Amino acid sequence: MNPIFSPLTLGRVRLQNRIVMAPMTRARANADGTPGSLAAEYYGQRASVGLIVTEGTQPSDDGQGYPATPGIYTEAHIAGWRKVTSAIHAHGAKVFFQLMHAGRMSHPDNTPHHRQGVAPSAIAPGEQIFTLAGMRDIPVPRALAIEEIPGTIDAYRHAARCAIEAGADGVEIHGVAYLIHQFLALSANQRTDRYGGSMENRARFAIEVAQAVVAEIGADRTGIRLSPGFTGMGLSHGDEGPDLYRYLVTELNKLGLAYLHIVHYGDESLLSDLRERWDQVLILNRPERPRDEIGNDIASGLAELESYGQMTLANPDFIHRLLTNAHLSAADRTTYFGNSPEGYAVGYTDYGSLTDVSPYPSSLDKS
Repeated sequence: MNPIFSPLTLGRVRLQNRIVMAPMTRARANADGTPGSLAAEYYGQRASVGLIVTEGTQPSDDGQGYPATPGIYTEAHIAGWRKVTSAIHAHGAKVFFQLMHAGRMSHPDNTPHHRQGVAPSAIAPGEQIFTLAGMRDIPVPRALAIEEIPGTIDAYRHAARCAIEAGADGVEIHGVAYLIHQFLALSANQRTDRYGGSMENRARFAIEVAQAVVAEIGADRTGIRLSPGFTGMGLSHGDEGPDLYRYLVTELNKLGLAYLHIVHYGDESLLSDLRERWDQVLILNRPERPRDEIGNDIASGLAELESYGQMTLANPDFIHRLLTNAHLSAADRTTYFGNSPEGYAVGYTDYGSLTDVSPYPSSLDKS
């Protein structure tokens, strides 16, 4: 049997298989940041996987980048998310909330307080962003004063506590493209204080966020997502990029986090180096991985878990289809962010399943 169907202990929880639903922005939350009315159904439909990592969830008003994204820092958010976690657990999966502070990838039209985004330095990404009034140029962000950074870190800590109160099994710190990554990138961070300059200084914010979350909810309920090869959104690490990630992963490994989630873009030598530096569970995401290669990284011992985005979005019964070698539907990109005139359900909860029964044939033991 393919090793993806075997169980795995992750931190405090036992996963029923080794497939992870990757975090995907869906832009269907209510105006106050509570999950939309269909969120529990959407996540519950896909809960035959081992682990669900939710869409990016802002830890504060400053952390919101896009319209209709959920938050996890108020009592209303906690109450809304409880319905989602209950639906996921009822179908056998575990769930980590992804904590995402958008940093400079924001617009005042998209935030509750209508303020400009915050970032390591006052450098715009040179891109546009969607708002409810249409596409807009992303304005120059406000550089965080050094005395503000502890409060920004505390927002992650508070959001992690709220996630656990909402029934999450843990949290994933989002370190790709947004605020944490902006601190890492030379093109976004030109600070001259202890958070800028050397790669050790630029990695400090990520490490301190992880330390704060670990202190609040425990290392065994904390993961982090990184992508050394990501260069979108105006981000560049310069020639020292590989060494920066070797240093960062080495330092994060000392915290004993539940997992490291890597979005991989092709530097196999660096990936091997990071694996050697990481002692806990590694989740590996290879964008556009062919179907016939699903499970290869687990079988080789490179990773313990593999994550999939579009495949789990378009195939709620993804595990059943893999087990039975059934056809995989394709995701409709035009409905990713809830912009269908027919309503939010389109491209969200209306993807069909081949079966309503347990994805595990009786001949297979998932215990």
